[in-house]
Amino acid sequence: MNPELLIALFVFIFGILIGSFLNVVIYRIPKGESIVFPASKCQSCQTPLKWYHNVPIFSWLFLRGKCGFCAEKISMQYPLIELATGIISVSLFYKLGLVWYFPIVFAVFTLLLALVMIDFKYMAVPDNLNLLALALAVITPTFLDSIQDALLAVGGMTLLRYYLSFFLNKEAMGEGDIIVAGTMGALLGFPGFLYALFISAIVAIVPSLLAKDTQVPFVPFLIIGTFIAYMFDSQVQAIVDFIIYG
Repeated sequence: MNPELLIALFVFIFGILIGSFLNVVIYRIPKGESIVFPASKCQSCQTPLKWYHNVPIFSWLFLRGKCGFCAEKISMQYPLIELATGIISVSLFYKLGLVWYFPIVFAVFTLLLALVMIDFKYMAVPDNLNLLALALAVITPTFLDSIQDALLAVGGMTLLRYYLSFFLNKEAMGEGDIIVAGTMGALLGFPGFLYALFISAIVAIVPSLLAKDTQVPFVPFLIIGTFIAYMFDSQVQAIVDFIIYG
């Protein structure tokens, strides 16, 4: 097997293992529960799971999406989060290679994925996960620049929040959005941060129109825009240059 493919396979396995733990984080953090104890159990019958019930993706497939004890359905969220985390890890591997900050960037994006899922379900983002993502995002080869870009992004979004809230006469943006903006600035720098904002707005248009009077969380779209802008930075830059300069 090609050595690069072999490494990518190990990176994928590592990713889905982290994804399995991420499911625990997504489920327990909003409830204020420990992510370490007790051991995983069925949410329906409360029976502690065996180790072979926790093999990422494969256990869900083997059990046909049902609990091995009470046969209650297990949400597809579990294998999908594991698969998504595996895809993120491999994507970042091909983007960055095995550089020293690869696991840090991977950790940031897994935390952001957790925020996406929690925000969709609870319309709120936990500060502990959000602030941890920001703290990790500034640990880059250009540490001081990352801090500066994070502060600029936070300042810009805070100012935008005040203006929008004033003109709309209602709270236009949550504090969670501001912290995510800092993470975006640290990861992307400028003008990458602005590109991600634009992508986020474009992606959010259709869901916002379909939702009509229902409130739509914006953090997930910020994070989607961030991932696209990070993974395809040169392509996004080329598109922007074409739009501006022809």
